[in-house]
Amino acid sequence: MERSTRLRLRVSPGSRRTELVGRYGDRWKVRVAAPPEDGRANEAVLELLAERLGLPRRALSIVSGHTARDKVVEMSGIDHDETERKLEGE
Repeated sequence: MERSTRLRLRVSPGSRRTELVGRYGDRWKVRVAAPPEDGRANEAVLELLAERLGLPRRALSIVSGHTARDKVVEMSGIDHDETERKLEGE
């Protein structure tokens, strides 16, 4: 069975830089430089997470909150514990 997990995010588009900020309650806060137009901020979020987690971009998808600041991203090939470790470790 393939490992997968979902990650809850709070996203701030149009920021100065793209970065993982840290915890935001039960979510992770992410800032992206891309504007929230034509899915560009969503794509920037997925690219940042893929890079931080060492996953191919195709392994990540937004399953909730496409047009909202609060999003849920599903990732395949990684479990919850490994995701948390990698996000906290850098």
